[in-house]
Amino acid sequence: MRRVAKALGAAALAVCAVTGLGAGPAGAADGVTLPYPGPDGLVWVNDRVGDGGLVSGGAWSSLPTVLTVACEGGGTVRVTMESQQVEVAAFTVDCPVDTAGVGSATMAPGVVTGSFSVYVDASDESIGWAMNVVQPE
Repeated sequence: MRRVAKALGAAALAVCAVTGLGAGPAGAADGVTLPYPGPDGLVWVNDRVGDGGLVSGGAWSSLPTVLTVACEGGGTVRVTMESQQVEVAAFTVDCPVDTAGVGSATMAPGVVTGSFSVYVDASDESIGWAMNVVQPE
């Protein structure tokens, strides 16, 4: 039953809104990617540029949640995550010019449940980024 619910969560990923939340472009970056998160993944977004984010659902309250963001292009990205309209994570990732910087936050079981949103605020609209949200069993 749990795998079926996770599959439904993955289907919700297909419907989740990956948006450009600022004035800048939200298009393909030059190879900023994170590996496929496998069956534990709730969200997997690669090759975005500038400000952006997503809204999704399907998070289990009984599992920990890990948010990971990679970026490059010079500058920083500020990452915030909300669940049930409460901020549950906030961190900054340094984005080197020619290699990927990576940052992550791990939330204990019960912190992220049901729907959630993640926002990426880039210090420059040319910064490329990728993100995944997983709930390891």
